[in-house]
Amino acid sequence: MLIRQATLLDIDPVMQLVKAVVPLMIEAGNFQWDDTYPNPEVFETDIQLQQLWLAEIDGAIAGIAAITTDQEAEYAKVGWDTNETAIVIHRLAVHPAYQGKGIAVALLEKAELIAINKNIHIFRVDTNSMNKATQALFPRLGYGFAGEIDLSFRPSLLFYCYEKRLAVR
Repeated sequence: MLIRQATLLDIDPVMQLVKAVVPLMIEAGNFQWDDTYPNPEVFETDIQLQQLWLAEIDGAIAGIAAITTDQEAEYAKVGWDTNETAIVIHRLAVHPAYQGKGIAVALLEKAELIAINKNIHIFRVDTNSMNKATQALFPRLGYGFAGEIDLSFRPSLLFYCYEKRLAVR
């Protein structure tokens, strides 16, 4: 498996991954993504900001994650100080053909390496309340449940927030 930053040439295969993932999300009652979000423009911005990472297996994009410091204002509702610098994982997804093979774990481990290199010790992530896979994954990787929020750009959905702190060395 190769973890690398995305380029603009990756937009089409990233959107193919999204198109493969969205029906399964909706089938599971998870309406976080749909046919309008995430879109190519979102990923283009991620790439321009050098924050979209891919997991590749044999040249195929198996997973994606935006590894950012972008925090939603609503995070304050769970008691997080959004002025505190944190690595925040957005748009984490694994192609259905590669689920259960450690792809999400590898992307989250990459986020930790990026954080360590930037001397950032806090990780934050939110996930739709219907996303059972991430709700099982995050605690297994040391993320603690912080509470639930709604997000203004996704009205009527509930999101669970998780945080992990690394020891400062």
